[in-house]
Amino acid sequence: MLCAVYKTNKKEGMYLYLPEKDNFDDVPDQLMHQFGKPELAMLLPLHKRETLGRVSKETLVNALNDKGYYLQMPPKETDLLVEHRLSLGLSPREEAKKF
Repeated sequence: MLCAVYKTNKKEGMYLYLPEKDNFDDVPDQLMHQFGKPELAMLLPLHKRETLGRVSKETLVNALNDKGYYLQMPPKETDLLVEHRLSLGLSPREEAKKF
């Protein structure tokens, strides 16, 4: 199976996988509106891979067969300040001072 992978300029790391190049018929209109103008990133032969970035081949193929598309969201950004505070044994956020 060959799938088309599209990226968006609206959100770094967000990709839309389709089973057929330039066929957006199964993608909901609201999603296409939020995704913006899709830009073809690559054509990907699935039979040669087990994992694809952050998604397993099985999950991707199931989504393509069931929904007709797969939306890969960018990874959640790490809040380095929260991690640092936790490493020091502090609460994740500074408590508001009471007067």
